[in-house]
Amino acid sequence: MASMCISLQPILNPRGSRPLLHSLSFPRSSTVSIPCPSRKRAVTTRASYNPTPATERVIAIASYALPFFNSLQYGRFLFAQYPRLGLLMEPVFPILNLYRSVPYASFVAFFGLYLGVVRNTSLSRYVRFNAMQAVTLDVLLAVPVLLTRILDPGQGGGFGMKAMMWGHTGVFVFSSMCFVYGVLSCLVGKTPYIPFVADAAGRQL
Repeated sequence: MASMCISLQPILNPRGSRPLLHSLSFPRSSTVSIPCPSRKRAVTTRASYNPTPATERVIAIASYALPFFNSLQYGRFLFAQYPRLGLLMEPVFPILNLYRSVPYASFVAFFGLYLGVVRNTSLSRYVRFNAMQAVTLDVLLAVPVLLTRILDPGQGGGFGMKAMMWGHTGVFVFSSMCFVYGVLSCLVGKTPYIPFVADAAGRQL
């Protein structure tokens, strides 16, 4: 860049003819160049946004259907107490009936999701993490069934039966909330992090 030059010519004293810059050793015709500070060009940065492909979102959403279908058995007490809640599940019944019509559908879907998606390194980490989170949640849903068989609360109306009803209802509500949260997050391309499940899923990848 060209530098701007400032000429310092001898300045006459208003009271006399001697210049004020007489003490300087510059000749009358000499000039002093003062370089101007160089101006830096502004650097503009552009943030890149890579949206999640639609195919990956569909696979991630389908992964959360496995724990949700397996958790419907825990909602039978809630549906019996509030029949209107069952109306919300009517759109799901055709898919659920098809799912249950396949022999060992739960085991096939579980191992298919784990081996075909979680362990498939050709897929992105976004898909694999969501699939692993769904698998982990499905494994945790088997714990209440084991506890029910071990404790055997019976068929009466005692405290054991009420505790089982409250526990099953809580498991169903929690699973439904995880399903809605996972589906909505995957629809917008974000990664859902389910409490107590995301950490376990992340360690497996």
